[in-house]
Amino acid sequence: MVEFPYRSALIVGAGSGISGSLARKLAERGVKVSLAARNIGKLGPLLNETGAKAFATDASQAAAVSALFERVDAEIGEPDIVIYNASGRVRGPIAELDPAEVQQAIATSAFGGFLVTQQAARRMIPHRRGAILLTGATASIKGFAQSAPFAMGKFALRGLAQSAARELGPFGIHVAHFIIDGAVRSATRPDREDKPDGTLSPDAIAQSYIDVLLQHRSAWSQEVELRPWTENF
Repeated sequence: MVEFPYRSALIVGAGSGISGSLARKLAERGVKVSLAARNIGKLGPLLNETGAKAFATDASQAAAVSALFERVDAEIGEPDIVIYNASGRVRGPIAELDPAEVQQAIATSAFGGFLVTQQAARRMIPHRRGAILLTGATASIKGFAQSAPFAMGKFALRGLAQSAARELGPFGIHVAHFIIDGAVRSATRPDREDKPDGTLSPDAIAQSYIDVLLQHRSAWSQEVELRPWTENF
């Protein structure tokens, strides 16, 4: 196995899917993993499996994100990998959407990404190394009907990733955005019998993140699109 160049990771917006696969793959490489979520009660089995530590937070609130990083610094150490997986979804006709719900969805998908990236950058710039990975979706590049808040948030997150990559790259910080273009496989969303591998395996997605983290700085990927072989594009 190639020596892994990072020692600690913080995953914000953690759950059992992509985040769970990432936590396992990072732990296998000896990385100390921290998991942050609104509801950390659901993370028990993953914590037992990986030895990760959980932190409750609301990623859309500046004070909460600042406090999260301070707690992680004190209990685990400054993370040299920070992954943002949180997102907010509100569906419905534009004419009928509740503005407050839309505001919260965008705050979770996009503003939270900025807050986490900002805290990560403050810690990584002095060391001139680190990695910040932001998780996008099909909605990062294509807005669907009755899904405007999700598209708005994911478009903004992609813009943040592009700007941060250009600004932080010269400091040795690898910023990459991942477009997850398709449905992610889970116990409640299995593959159809007539389309095997028609959904994205969370383990395969996580492996792509690991592959990007292993890239030499002379050939960094700044954006990666991942989709099943059945997905149209």
